[in-house]
Amino acid sequence: MEKKLDKQVAIITGASSGIGEGCAREFAKEGAIVIVNYPKASSKEKAEVIVNEIKASNGDAIGYQCDVSKEDEVIKMFADVSARFGTVDILVNNAGLQSDAKFTDMTLEQWNFVIGINLTGQFLCAREAIKEFLRRGDNGKSKSIGKIICMSSVHQKIPWAGHANYAASKGGIMMLMQTIAQEFASEKIRINSIAPGAIQTPINKDAWDTNADMQNLLKLIPEKRIGQPEDVAKAAVWLASDDADYVNGTTLFVDGGMTLYPGFAGNG
Repeated sequence: MEKKLDKQVAIITGASSGIGEGCAREFAKEGAIVIVNYPKASSKEKAEVIVNEIKASNGDAIGYQCDVSKEDEVIKMFADVSARFGTVDILVNNAGLQSDAKFTDMTLEQWNFVIGINLTGQFLCAREAIKEFLRRGDNGKSKSIGKIICMSSVHQKIPWAGHANYAASKGGIMMLMQTIAQEFASEKIRINSIAPGAIQTPINKDAWDTNADMQNLLKLIPEKRIGQPEDVAKAAVWLASDDADYVNGTTLFVDGGMTLYPGFAGNG
């Protein structure tokens, strides 16, 4: 059976855990050569476990350390990957984090830290990816010369008190994605976003790690289950594949209905 992403080179940022890890595993299953990006040396061991498990399942992957908020590191990552594998075909702009505080207590350091990774990191990686797509042109692997998936959040749409830096970064991702999709659609480059809802990952452990917390969380989800990384990863595979060739500049919400405003469910 032909694999949807056969021999396509995919950089997945923040892939040593959570949604990024899920994407790395699903992309490898579909034949992609996966670059498991991780941010710092302390994440290397986790990234290596993922790489080794992918290889043990007859997939192809390498780990690569890069802080996506650092321009020189991002440029080097794309150059190194292109030198080793010939090009980059797909970017999953997934790296993201939180540093939460009441707005009046939020420090400039907290603001810059989150914006730097979540938004500036996506800008830097998308810029280098697009440069590589344009340099290389059509290589016959896909109907598009390149695909970018920006990992956003339901909080590009839903305000989130106490998380102003995070929500602002996700709103920024929405407009960044739409603007560059508009700019490069004519070049056969497809750029879309996924907006996950509550996904069971380390970043939001405080929201689900006790039964009481989980029950409170489920009140916000009409489907009444917390999402799993593979729910997002399978959507990302589809967006990166030729099955989604006419999808450009859109956000796919993978949220169990969280954006349906479930608090109004009984008020009709």
